[in-house]
Amino acid sequence: MENNGDIESEGGEKMERNGSAIEDKDMIREPLLLRSRVNTTSQIAIVGANVYPIESLDYEILENDLFKQDWRSRKKVQILQYVVLKWAVVLLIGLATGLVGFFNNIAVENIAGFKLLLTGNLMIKQSYYLAFASFAGCNVALATCAAVLCAYIAPAAAGSGIPEVKAYLNGVDAHSILAPSTLFVKIFGSIFGVSAGFVVGKEGPMVHTGACIANLLGQGGSRKYHLTWKWLRYFKNDRDRRDLITCGAAAGVAAAFRAPVGGVLFALEEAASWWRSALLWRTFFTTAVVAVVLKGLIEYCKDGRCGLFGEGGLIMFNINNSVPSYNTIDLLAIILLGVIGGIFGSIYNYFVDKVLRTYSIINERGPGFRVLLVIIISILTSCCAFGVPWLVYCIPCPDNAKEECPSKGRTGSYKSFQCPPGHYNDLASLLLTTNDDAIKSLFSSLNTNEFRIASLVFFFFAMYFLGIITYGIAIPSGLFIPVILAGASYGRLVGRLLSPIANLDCGLFALLGAASFLGGTMRMTVSLCVILLELTNNLLMLPLMMLVLLISKTVADCFNKGVYDQIVTMKGLPFLEAHAEPYMRHLVASDVVSGPLITFSGVEKVGNILHSLRMTSHNGFPVIDEPPITDAPELCGLVLRSHLLVLLKGKVFTRHRRLSGTETLKRYHAFDFAKAGSGKGLKLEDLEIEPEEMEMYVDLHPITNTSPYTVVETMSLAKAAVAFRELGLRHLCVVPKTPGRPPIVGILTRHDFMPEHILGLYPHIDPHK
Repeated sequence: MENNGDIESEGGEKMERNGSAIEDKDMIREPLLLRSRVNTTSQIAIVGANVYPIESLDYEILENDLFKQDWRSRKKVQILQYVVLKWAVVLLIGLATGLVGFFNNIAVENIAGFKLLLTGNLMIKQSYYLAFASFAGCNVALATCAAVLCAYIAPAAAGSGIPEVKAYLNGVDAHSILAPSTLFVKIFGSIFGVSAGFVVGKEGPMVHTGACIANLLGQGGSRKYHLTWKWLRYFKNDRDRRDLITCGAAAGVAAAFRAPVGGVLFALEEAASWWRSALLWRTFFTTAVVAVVLKGLIEYCKDGRCGLFGEGGLIMFNINNSVPSYNTIDLLAIILLGVIGGIFGSIYNYFVDKVLRTYSIINERGPGFRVLLVIIISILTSCCAFGVPWLVYCIPCPDNAKEECPSKGRTGSYKSFQCPPGHYNDLASLLLTTNDDAIKSLFSSLNTNEFRIASLVFFFFAMYFLGIITYGIAIPSGLFIPVILAGASYGRLVGRLLSPIANLDCGLFALLGAASFLGGTMRMTVSLCVILLELTNNLLMLPLMMLVLLISKTVADCFNKGVYDQIVTMKGLPFLEAHAEPYMRHLVASDVVSGPLITFSGVEKVGNILHSLRMTSHNGFPVIDEPPITDAPELCGLVLRSHLLVLLKGKVFTRHRRLSGTETLKRYHAFDFAKAGSGKGLKLEDLEIEPEEMEMYVDLHPITNTSPYTVVETMSLAKAAVAFRELGLRHLCVVPKTPGRPPIVGILTRHDFMPEHILGLYPHIDPHK
């Protein structure tokens, strides 16, 4: 088999070649069970990359003659225009993401607020059955709207979207993950899903939303929807889009948590696989714009101009009035919280993995089954939220309560539910409210005995169980809020148990519990620490937060991977890790490339090119100069499939084999070979080559990248893998060490570094055997 290809050709042709070896290995199993599944890169269709064509992205700068001519011809004004436009686009990304984040919160607060007010008023009238019918009916209606949008319009919008964005920034161009339809469904599906009372957050999907906004602006709009801007042609390449999408992901975190610095660190620590100082400045600027937009809009809404949305609509759990002073007992309790968070987090990830695999079997049956599954989970969630509070007794209102008890209206920490006057139901106060208000109540330090131990235990198990079974259904759903809710509940529980001997109050223990569970599930440290500190506005908690995050991550890493890494692997996305696997050190680069190669001459016959393009789906072809152009065969460079299609479409052919690059340089501009957005580039079917033109020749030198990255065939595979990822490559040429041989041995692509491919070729080095 040839090794010029990319993921789609390697995933099909190479896996077929090694099929018999792979099927016998437990380690080399497909991400899910059936080969017939189609990868839509959504949470509801998780399959291997060898089924659906998934391409890599061209992050490398292609230094061909057209590119060099373009840069030589650019004046200082054009270079300045490029720089100014890039800053202008990141400004627009920040503005748009901030507005979308604000719109999401207004919508959720008002829709969910109406539902909770209706339920609360019916409960006051003791119309319990009607209250439940109204509560569950509203939830099912909202959930159905979210599911229909997601199942029928954009399946890629399901889930949080963070694994997909992470894979894209790693170089994986999965299908439709940043399409305009995905953006639309992500926004409205998230609003309906969170308003429906699911144990999900709108914060995770905001990362995906920010990335989609950046992609839409960066590609100059959408050709499909006839929304394009020619002045953004400078960004029609994967390298610039990667920078913009990184800024978009950071802006999404900033908009979700009002944490601009946390957004930058999230993009650096979790999302991006490649970083540079200029990108740091741009992401920081983008998140600053988001923060300013949100601050201005929140000030506007303080006077009640935005319905039920008020000062606390965008989550900000201000516990600055709690000054942390801690003793030895507190430190031991914090260490315990870290260990508990690591254990619970790894178990949580394990069950999320199993549930996603189970749901994929249901969801692959069609959109109708996806919607039905959402409705079933919605009814189960409604029954739990309305039914569990009946298991606990009412509590007399505290004498020193600083807010009305029992609470009237949508907000408030003292929900009366079925209780008589002067009493409240603490479990209903957590379950029959928005997730943001529940977190505020758990983080509250005003009343230590506000929630009983039994209620906290019930609430923890409800959030833990519902969070697991909800993630994976056909709605946009984030993991941050469910994890914070579950972590804060057991953190406050520890605080209640230790309240007689501990100096830290229950609210601070709840915050540390949330941090421990976040660290145990997501395995982030620096970014989570800063996000939580910005959320709570309490910098004095920094040492304790660092301690609990480090412990929980260390403990959880002993059992499995982080939840986002698990989902990337489960979905078959060919993600390149930052480190090479140990068994790669036993192999060299030439061990995993295969031949014979499909190569082109510097001046090649049109028929040969067309035949190769039809017979393969490879994306890169070596170009070799031969006599009489050179004294001996030598590697001229690498030519991309998309560039060949453009060149053949233009028909700059000659009847005899001769160099005609000058004519090509006069006729074409570098922008003619720019990458089209949303997969709308030139296809092989678009070419109309006459039979007599098949015998003509075309000069490939003007579009050949004359400086491809190369490694000698004896380089260790581990070293080549690190170089491949760090440089953000799509093709890595392997050249011979000794003279007198063909000038290229093969091409390493992303697939060649995947464990399935390597261990399929060399099963004896399998570390799990």
